[in-house]
Amino acid sequence: MLNRALYKREMKGSIKLLLIFGAIITLYVSVIISMYDPELMKTLDSFAEAMPELMSAVGMKAGAGTLLGFMVSYLYGFILLMFPMLFCILRGNALIARYVDKGSMALLTAAPVKRLTIAFTQMSVLISGILLLVLYSTVLELVCAGSGFPGELDVKGLLWLNVGLLCLHLFIGSICFLASCLFSDTKYSIAFGAGIPIFMYVLQMLANVGGSAEKAKYFTFFTLFHPDSILAGEGSGIAGILILLACAAGFYALGIMIFHRKDLHI
Repeated sequence: MLNRALYKREMKGSIKLLLIFGAIITLYVSVIISMYDPELMKTLDSFAEAMPELMSAVGMKAGAGTLLGFMVSYLYGFILLMFPMLFCILRGNALIARYVDKGSMALLTAAPVKRLTIAFTQMSVLISGILLLVLYSTVLELVCAGSGFPGELDVKGLLWLNVGLLCLHLFIGSICFLASCLFSDTKYSIAFGAGIPIFMYVLQMLANVGGSAEKAKYFTFFTLFHPDSILAGEGSGIAGILILLACAAGFYALGIMIFHRKDLHI
C-alpha cells in the first residue's frame, strides 16, 4: 500500500523540520546532560524549591539522585514533549489537509494511485518522522551521557522510557493526522490537530502544579506517559504506553478510512 515515489518526495519535505527540531533537541539535551553534577543539582533544586509551581508545571522536580532521574526531571517534562509534538502538528497538517485546501490533491488522485495508498503513504511519512526524532534523541542521550558520565546511565531504563515517549508522540501524531484527513480546510485541521494536544499539555501543566488543579490529570492523555512509573516497572506505566499505542493505531486507521470515503470536491 506504500507508494515509494510519493513517500520519498514527502520525506524530503520533512527534512527541513527534522533538521530544525533535531538541532534544538541537540542543544538542550547536550547542555542539560552536561549540567549533571551533585553540586549544581543543589543549585537547580534550590530554584525548584523557590519556584515550585513554575518548575512543577513543566515537569521539573527537585531531588533527582541519578543521571537518568536528572534527565527525566529536566528533559521529559517539556523539551522532549514539546518539540516532537510541534513536528507532529506542522507535518500532520501538511500531508493531507494542505493538499486538499490548495487543490493540489487533484494531482495525487489523478495519478494511478488509490486513495488508500495515498493516505497510508502520508501516514507512513509522519510516523517515520516521529521515529527518526525519537531515535535521534535516544542516540544523542546515550552518546552525551556515555561520554560525559561513563557507566552512570541506566541504559535499559532510558530505552524503556523512550519507548513510552515514542508511543506518546505516535498518539499525538495520530490526532494531527486524523484532523488533517477529517477537515479539508487547513485552518480547521490546525485548530483541532494543534489545539487538542496543546490544550491537553496545558491541563498536564496544571495537574503538575498540584493542589486542586491536580484533578486535571484525569482529562489529559499526557497522564498516560508517566516516566517514574515506567522506570519503576509498574503496571500502570506499561498500561499507559499500551493504551497510547492502541489509540494511535485506531486514530490512524480512522483517518485513512475517512480520507478514503470523503468527498474532496476536486
